[in-house]
Amino acid sequence: MKTIEEINNLNVKKIQSEKKLPKFFPGDIIKVGVRITEGKRDRIQYFEGVCIAKKSRDINSSFTVRKISFGEGVERTFALYSPIIDSIKVIRSGEVRRAKLYYLRDRTGKSARIAEKIRKNIGIEIDLKSENENDGNLNETETETGIKKEETKKVEAQIEVKKESSEELKKESSEEKK
Repeated sequence: MKTIEEINNLNVKKIQSEKKLPKFFPGDIIKVGVRITEGKRDRIQYFEGVCIAKKSRDINSSFTVRKISFGEGVERTFALYSPIIDSIKVIRSGEVRRAKLYYLRDRTGKSARIAEKIRKNIGIEIDLKSENENDGNLNETETETGIKKEETKKVEAQIEVKKESSEELKKESSEEKK
């Protein structure tokens, strides 16, 4: 016999294979497409705001989104795997240090802002290819990195020239003052 947890895990996997849900965290500004049925018609209404809480509990996972509508704060809690959710799109990633941002309820204006998370890619990205592939493609990537290195050397040389000229100007101005 299957336990309730096994059944829930199977349902979660089934839903995840059908829907592509992005990874989002509290502090992110997200846009949730909600299916609304009016009579015989179905339409999608978007609810955009800051994710202030996220609860990860398998099939019972949920998240809370807060927005300011006509000067009034509106919060809505969604079940993550609910059929009424059509889409979730991350508009902007926020950098926060807490899992629950309930303190935003008391704040308005500039004090309610959240800093944007900046994702940096440091270094040169080189696609690794198998040895069986065409060697011409590898030579192209090598020449591109060589060109980038030459450009950085030129820029460094220009910076050194500017530093030397600024030092000479400082020496001349100090001599004129004497």
